[in-house]
Amino acid sequence: MISATDILNASVLIVDDEETNVRLLEQMLHEAGYRCISSTMDPHAVCGLHRANHYDLILLDLQMPGMDGFQVMEGLKEIETDGYVPILVITAQPGHKLRALAAGAKDFISKPFELMEAKARIHNMLEVRLLYKQLEQYSRTLESLALHDVLTGLPNRRLLMDRLSLAIAHAQRYRSAMAVMYLDLDGFKQINDTMGHDMGDTLLKMVADRLVAAVRQEDTVARMGGDEFVIGLWEISHAEGVATLVSKVIQAVSQPYRMQGRDVSMTASVGVSIYPMHGAEVKTLMKSADLALHEAKRTGKNNYRIAAHIDLLALACS
Repeated sequence: MISATDILNASVLIVDDEETNVRLLEQMLHEAGYRCISSTMDPHAVCGLHRANHYDLILLDLQMPGMDGFQVMEGLKEIETDGYVPILVITAQPGHKLRALAAGAKDFISKPFELMEAKARIHNMLEVRLLYKQLEQYSRTLESLALHDVLTGLPNRRLLMDRLSLAIAHAQRYRSAMAVMYLDLDGFKQINDTMGHDMGDTLLKMVADRLVAAVRQEDTVARMGGDEFVIGLWEISHAEGVATLVSKVIQAVSQPYRMQGRDVSMTASVGVSIYPMHGAEVKTLMKSADLALHEAKRTGKNNYRIAAHIDLLALACS
């Protein structure tokens, strides 16, 4: 919900070429309790000011020399690409009201304006504007939740698939290589059983932080669920480079974790597939890396295996 404090803290820009009108509006708003008020008598400056400050409301006079309010609104539309331009026009011409609304204004105040009506229209417009911004933020939050793991904040499977597809397309275009690392924590179930699920969740978040720190900024670290993670390596120059990165990841995970006043040990097993050697599609590369992971766990854990070419024969039949 939008509170009275939110509305009074909203940012307002007054645009009028007559200083008397500017001062009158400033006084009215200050007396009503508004705290963030700016003004300009130069219509050419409005777009630059809004681009820098993103005002919650612009009180715009329509009749100004050199550049009228309609021209200002056209410029503001280019800034507010979502189509919501927070403009309340001020006009002494009744015939301009409908034209202003059609041009993108959300409401209007007639000159000479009645103070109580002006206050009410400004309050109502700010309430709607802030609700709109709140809805935008809520939508962004929902979108983020749909693409990220709730516990660790890492990309989830859905976002990972998109990132891997982009990495493959990049590698294909530039005739380079990329790689997929499928990682599973060794003995994580024992941590949950002995220390509890809360401590298990804490450990997963600590592991996630270490994985992100161990790889390059352009790489993607994702959580698949449980204690499984996947790292998409955006671009690699040779297989030896992959081996170096995998060893760095395993070493990072294996450092002791300080939990409940004592050090907790954890290791990881990793399977690796490389484009185009082990597949040309996301699904194939993921399966190749998964098979290599199982081989790494079978041969002793705290280790890694790079997918073998023979794995492709099994994948073709699956």
